[in-house]
Amino acid sequence: MRYLSLFFASLLAATLLPGGSEALLLYDLSQNNSVFLLFLAATAGNTLGSLINYLLGYKGAAFLQQKGYIKPAALQRGHVIFEKWGGVALLLSWMPVVGDPVTFAAGVLRYEVWKFLLLVLIAKGVRYAVVIALYLQFY
Repeated sequence: MRYLSLFFASLLAATLLPGGSEALLLYDLSQNNSVFLLFLAATAGNTLGSLINYLLGYKGAAFLQQKGYIKPAALQRGHVIFEKWGGVALLLSWMPVVGDPVTFAAGVLRYEVWKFLLLVLIAKGVRYAVVIALYLQFY
């Protein structure tokens, strides 16, 4: 149950909803749970949450254009920029404030989903690995 709770906390933390999962991860680490399973639960949940953002952007792009929130010219410029820098931007998807909109924009701009998943998985995995390593180093 502990791993499932962390999975869902991590999933929600990666969506456009406010929240974080690091505090729960640190608590779970302090309770002598499996480090590997905690890492897997947090990384999988956070990656899936980013995929939800991607799908919202992907499916919502037409609605946003229809309502005038996104102009076709801006969408084209964004597509060119994201094709050039998208991978680098997605490696920052772990960051608070910046990460969620980047994953949403990837969907709006129809960035290739397999590249998206790979880059986001790396970014989220490294973030949780660093949090765990720091915890193990100092506690």
